[in-house]
Amino acid sequence: MAVTKVSVEALRILEPLSSLAHARLKELAQLCCIESVRRTADPFHLRPIAGQSVYVVRGELALAYGQGSSEVIVGGSAEARYPVGKRREITSAKAVTEVQMIRIDDDLLDIMLTWDQAVMQEPNRVNQPAGRPASAPDWGNMSRLFGIDNLRFGAFSHLPPAHINELLRRFERLAASAGEVIVREGAEGDYYYLVESGRCQVERMIGGVSMTLAELKSGDTFGEEALVSQAKRNATVTMKTDGSLLRLSNQDFDVLLREPLLHAINMEQATQKVLNGAQWIDVRYPSEYQYDRLPGARNIPLSEIRNAFGALDMDEEYIIYCQSGRRSAAAAFLLAQRGYRALLLEGGLWGGDRLP
Repeated sequence: MAVTKVSVEALRILEPLSSLAHARLKELAQLCCIESVRRTADPFHLRPIAGQSVYVVRGELALAYGQGSSEVIVGGSAEARYPVGKRREITSAKAVTEVQMIRIDDDLLDIMLTWDQAVMQEPNRVNQPAGRPASAPDWGNMSRLFGIDNLRFGAFSHLPPAHINELLRRFERLAASAGEVIVREGAEGDYYYLVESGRCQVERMIGGVSMTLAELKSGDTFGEEALVSQAKRNATVTMKTDGSLLRLSNQDFDVLLREPLLHAINMEQATQKVLNGAQWIDVRYPSEYQYDRLPGARNIPLSEIRNAFGALDMDEEYIIYCQSGRRSAAAAFLLAQRGYRALLLEGGLWGGDRLP
């Protein structure tokens, strides 16, 4: 079964892809392929159709449905502009001739369509803070911040669709200069930030010495830990280059991001989930963990949680805890932003009886 890259032109004639902007189609073209199927073969025998939108772009594909109905989809026809098997369940499929098809992940397509339809309604909706000029962004053709990878796995991947319009409306956009301090360690948390362009440096005072912790780029976020845990800023973030940032106030952050992403359960519910395969993650310092941990818990301190992105299994469910629930709330939010199934132990170890 041969596989080749798909062109933007091939995607543009398909529905509902035809409504997507050129930049979106170009991104999508990098993520899907044209699949060749030999004559008489069943294209869905080894690769099932479930969870996919499949388009016939060349050749003839015979499809059988329940109750004896059937049809032949011919590549290039009006019917072939739409994905097969979406209205009726396919019971069997056979290539009448050699067939070429395009497969697209349904979740990916739904995310793209949701965001594009949301931003098309009002393309220039970011608020401009007084005294901080910046051109109004075109959301549909924005930098990597709203690229496909970020929408699938980044800060907005689990945002309820109902909140998208309001989120875009409430963002403020700031032009920032190299060397400018955006947040300072020890200050109150007031905004959540996303880097639209440029790079930032994250530093923290350790033993009286300023240590560089990370460098942030377009699409990265910062400031959420202080807002979720209702604590002081734990690091200083400085612009390393000129760039632009999007920020969301503390109040808007709580309503539009924190509440949808942060899900708390009590000890009884958490214990049952652990019995069913979920894993405890203790985000306290190792000294606290060694002294007072739950059985089977894994220790990933809050300061190290970002380093766990990619190392933790996306298919696992995690119950995050600390002493009071404050540090674990920040960790659970950071994990949920990246698409992990992370739940917060309500009230932490101080919040109720220690059932385990």
